[in-house]
Order: sequence, then structure tokens, then C-alpha cells
Amino acid sequence: EVLDPDVLTIGFARRVPTYKRLTLMLSDPERLTRLLTDPERPIQIVVAGKSHPDDLQGVGLIQHLVQFADNPAVRNRIVFLPNYDIEMAQALMPGCDVWLNNPLRPLEASGTSGMKCALNGALNLSILDGWWDEMYDGQNGWAIPTADGVEDPARRDSLEATALYDLIEDVVAPRFYDRDANDIPGCWLENMRHTLSNLGPKVQATRMVTDYVEQLYTPTAASYRLMNTDFEGARKLADWKKRVREGWQDVRVETVDSSGSTEGAQIGDTISVAATVALGSLTPQDVEVQLLYGRVREDDNLVDFRVTPLANGQDLGGGRYAYTITHELSVAGPFGYTVRVVPANAALASDTEMALVANAG
Repeated sequence: EVLDPDVLTIGFARRVPTYKRLTLMLSDPERLTRLLTDPERPIQIVVAGKSHPDDLQGVGLIQHLVQFADNPAVRNRIVFLPNYDIEMAQALMPGCDVWLNNPLRPLEASGTSGMKCALNGALNLSILDGWWDEMYDGQNGWAIPTADGVEDPARRDSLEATALYDLIEDVVAPRFYDRDANDIPGCWLENMRHTLSNLGPKVQATRMVTDYVEQLYTPTAASYRLMNTDFEGARKLADWKKRVREGWQDVRVETVDSSGSTEGAQIGDTISVAATVALGSLTPQDVEVQLLYGRVREDDNLVDFRVTPLANGQDLGGGRYAYTITHELSVAGPFGYTVRVVPANAALASDTEMALVANAG
């Protein structure tokens, strides 16, 4: 009876350690009140969480929020639900339009509550930290700008709270309340469909377990078998690693050229990339030259990039080799790529085992 099902509903439910900043939304109580009670585009916030009984700071944050929510002016727009548990989450997460996460960057290790909400079609509104820094793509929610480098904690909280208010007022709420003649929020539904189809499969436990098996457990088991056959494999790998480390200083990507669309790329388009690589004393059998590609975020970082090897190089003489690839794109939109060189050996558990890489540029 307290909440209105037709109002934009923002959820915030998790543990309440101080770094998750439960009360960041209360930094400017007057502005938050205006957002909650806006006559044209109101919002409502549902908060749930628990703090360790001995975490007095966390307990104090909950008390602060409860005191604000008890104000008659906003009592029907913000609520705190005590005794947060799995049963409550099962009802809360499908009922939220937006999921809020505003930790102090870079202290968030993961942020699994936002993943669960994505599986329910909610859009995330979060600091770029934890999982969101890897999977935000500009269509599955919003990134709250951060004041990295501001050393005064109070000043940083104020700046980031203002950015949060601005996003809700200028972007999130207008999109939610943008309705057609049938009262359908078409643009919002597009974001929900994108979230379910593109983000949903990436945050499932089955995907995580598959990654562990294919990328870690299976290669490690294969490497173990190679190393423990009279230890000859281990000796050969140690000698190879020594040779690669000694020669890596001469490994570099000299040139990269491409043809094909990178602006507004469509699924099925092709891109051809040619790279000239200097290997010094190493050979093409010692390395893998890789193409990294994906959508480009506003900050020019690749989003959810994929890796595919370039074809073994043509010997140009002097330890230099030419590598090429023509690749069909499986992503659409603004597109970016780069080329890198990593050590390659069947006995390595992964191409990051030796912590060696030569990047283009």
C-alpha cells in the first residue's frame, strides 16, 4: 500500500559495509526529496540490507537512512526493509526497474546483486567498479561518474552524489516516463531486452563454471600431465621460459593496418588486419599474435573484448614477420581493436602465465 507500481522503482539491497556507501543518496537530502516527490517524474527507492552487529559504522548508516525514510514528506517514496534474506530478494529484484550500486571505487570486488537484477530485466545504475566495469556497454544501464583522485572523502562523496542525482533527473527518469500513445515506454523496453539477451547469459553460474573448466582447470590438468612424465617436460618448459624471457625485450608490434568498417559496424561485416611484428631471437612458434576486438565505450576502452589469433607470419627477414587476419564481426556498433603478442607453448596453463605481453602502440 505504501509504494506505487507505476512509479520508477530503484532498488538497493546488500550488505552494509561503509565502502558500499548506503547513504550516498542522502548527501543532499533536499535534492533527493525533490526527486522522490517530483510531480511529473517521481521515483521511489526500496532499500534492504544487513550490517554486522559489531560494525557500528554500518549500523549507523542504516539508522541514518531509516530516520530519513520516516519523514512524512517522503514516507511513501522510500522504504527500508529489515532482515534482508534470499526470500526477500526473490520478491524485491523482479520488482525493481533500476538497481543502484555506488561503492567507493575501486573497493568493489564483484557486486553480484546487480548481476541477479540483470537476469530479471532491471537496468543497472552503478559506479564503474567490480563486474559493472567489465560489462557495462552503454545500453544495459548507466555508469555513475566518479571523482577518482579527489582525496577529501566528503568532497568525493558530494561530487559523486551530485552525478547520481543528475543521472536520475536528466537521463534515467525521463527515459522511464517517455511513453507512447498506449503508455508503453518503448525506449526503456529496448534497454530491458538488450540486458536480458546480451548481459543475461554472461552473468549465469553456468558461464562462470564453463570458463573455469575451459580456461583454467583443463589447461592446468594438461600441463600437469606434461610436466610429470619423468619430468622431461618440466625441464624443457623451464629452458623455453628462460629463452623467451631473455629475448622478450626485442619483441614488439611495429605496424598495424586494417581495412573494413569500424564506425557503426554491423554483425557479419568483416575487418582485415595486417601486422608487422619483430621477434628478435624468438620464432613464430614461441609466440601467438592476437587480435583483440569489441565495442568501444565512451572512454575509448574496449567492452567485452574477444581474442582471436592472427595467421602465422611470413618471414620478412631480420627477425621480422608479417601476420594477417580477415575476421567476421559478431558485434555491432562502435568498434575497436588492437594487436598484441604473447608467449605460446602447449605446456603453459594460459597465455598470461609468464606475465609477458607486447602491445601495439
